[in-house]
Amino acid sequence: MSRFQETDSILSWGRVVRASHMAARPAWRDELPGLLTEATSDGRSVLALGLGRSYGETGLNPGGAVIDMTGLDRIIAFDPESRILRAEAGLSLGAILEVIVPHGLFLPVTPGTRFVTLGGAVANDVHGKNHHAHGTLGRWVRGLGLLRSDGTRHLLGPDDTTGLFAATIGGLGLTGLIEWVEIELIQIASAMIDAETVPFEGLDGFFELASESSEAFDYTVSWIDCLASGPSLGRGLFSRGRHSPAGPLRAAMGAPGPSMPIDLPGFVLNAASIRAFNALYLWNGRRRSGTSRMPYTPFFYPLDAIGNWNRMYGRRGMYQYQSVVPLAVAADATRAMLQAIAEAGQGSFLAVLKTFGDKASPGLMSFPQPGTTLALDFPNRGDETLRLLARLDSIVAEAGGRLYPAKDGRIPPALFRSGYPDWERFAAHVDPHVSSLFWRRMGA
Repeated sequence: MSRFQETDSILSWGRVVRASHMAARPAWRDELPGLLTEATSDGRSVLALGLGRSYGETGLNPGGAVIDMTGLDRIIAFDPESRILRAEAGLSLGAILEVIVPHGLFLPVTPGTRFVTLGGAVANDVHGKNHHAHGTLGRWVRGLGLLRSDGTRHLLGPDDTTGLFAATIGGLGLTGLIEWVEIELIQIASAMIDAETVPFEGLDGFFELASESSEAFDYTVSWIDCLASGPSLGRGLFSRGRHSPAGPLRAAMGAPGPSMPIDLPGFVLNAASIRAFNALYLWNGRRRSGTSRMPYTPFFYPLDAIGNWNRMYGRRGMYQYQSVVPLAVAADATRAMLQAIAEAGQGSFLAVLKTFGDKASPGLMSFPQPGTTLALDFPNRGDETLRLLARLDSIVAEAGGRLYPAKDGRIPPALFRSGYPDWERFAAHVDPHVSSLFWRRMGA
């Protein structure tokens, strides 16, 4: 009897792509070789699945099989003295924090949600608000176990000379199944964050704040009112912070807060409602600007406060668009993108602008590069939205930038290849029986 069952419940986080999958969920690592053999015995491809927070196609494999890794969620070894933790790939970052924070330790890098598996975080080489200081998570991986579809197990680390470690860091899960990961943690004195919010009136203000904050603050990020135009173009709120020297070592526990119960009707999200939300958010941010001390969850994971917040975009879902452009052209390219968005009237609640530093990742396919990254959510309005995204593509391509595959559901293959010049070196390490909708659409 097959352990793979057909299911329609697997969606991208953006919820644009909907397709049936054959899925299995092992409880123990020793089940993985047999599942790989079964999944690929009739020529199908297979892909590891985490908590489903990839926005587009990278976590989907319709027509093939997926192995849900979330049952493999155990800590294998943890030494607070050496700050080294080894855990199964399906353990979430939030669960890791529950264990390590009371010991005065923290993740060296964390994305904007704690509901991401450790394996998924490595497969996408996630970055956070501290990229300028710590780079990507891949820089903190001290080892990992990789199972290939031919049954071979590989113990990989930064000293690997075969290229398989570099291909697996940020490799979108295409080099095999990541079974476990060993990471180095950082030390903290408390679970609190000393944070500061600084309003700015335009893009010049953002770049001035980013420059003056990079040395003095561990974490920086800004929210942009992406519908503002004219002299107000690029106005927003700059957030910066560092781990507090005082306070309890208490971890946030459990699931997200109240969950979005239904898909909102599509008419709720329109230019007027988004403009009103942005104006209110900016007003409130200005009113509450200044310094504060807060727990780490609202600082790092504000969207985790609402479970299934992606349902806010309705049944048609949404596209997230995250780009990075080189610093030398960042001001002009970012201004051009914001102008295009304002002219299209297709703004976003979530528009995040940040500067990446120059700490290189060990991964061949890591998204961050020195420069400025802009991330936005757009409600899916069909061709109207796709035309705007194509306009943004042309600006990014002309600037010599790239898009983030984990956040996107429609990167043109030409833009992918120009943005990731090492993709052919990477392709040589892709497991021949592992694939995804994204990888097939790239024509690789």
